Amino acid sequence: QVQLAESGGGLVQAGGSLRLSCAAAGVTFSTYSMAWFRQAPGKERQFVAAITRSGGSTYYADSVKGRFTISRDNAKNTVYLQMNSLKPEDTAVYYCAARWARYSDSDLQYNYWGQGTQVTVSS
Repeated sequence: QVQLAESGGGLVQAGGSLRLSCAAAGVTFSTYSMAWFRQAPGKERQFVAAITRSGGSTYYADSVKGRFTISRDNAKNTVYLQMNSLKPEDTAVYYCAARWARYSDSDLQYNYWGQGTQVTVSS
């Protein structure tokens, strides 16, 4: 059974940084594309970033490009999201997701999800 567990969320002031982690279990991690999505209250879930199985390519939503960095460590079965220059509009629950195929920016294409971690950015 595939399990994804996010950690690292919290409360931070605008302009600050946070690093999210997502640990995977029950899966051959290196065969899955990984992504981060987020969902703010009253809004649809939104693509944030994705990374290919090898980590050789990354993809970002325009709203986070240049501020967020996705990375992975296949030896540790973990994907990360480094978030810098945070803005109040980044406030959301952040989810990691796994897909046994090439990356996608559609949440409908992902097979497995974590429980989410709250990120709150104060102004």
